[in-house]
Amino acid sequence: MPDAFSAALAALFADPNIGRDAVYIADGGAPVLVRIVARRADAITDFGDARLWSETTRVDLRVAEVPAPRTGDRIEIDGDAFFIQGESIRDRERLVWTVDL
Repeated sequence: MPDAFSAALAALFADPNIGRDAVYIADGGAPVLVRIVARRADAITDFGDARLWSETTRVDLRVAEVPAPRTGDRIEIDGDAFFIQGESIRDRERLVWTVDL
């Protein structure tokens, strides 16, 4: 029987208003259909006395579907291809990866 966190997470990713279908392709691997939660927030970075604004694309992936995302792996969303950049971060319960694209 799944715990409460796993059950809630499954419901969020399955919700058509929150989760989306995507294709995850590990570097040198086969394509895998996954569900993602996309977050496209703006980021403000301090650089000396300047503040730089940039658009970001981050997605949440379930650890159950993608156990070890790595830099260079590809995610295709609605026909657009994105590459994972930087280190992927897991949540406290170890159920979700957040990756920068």
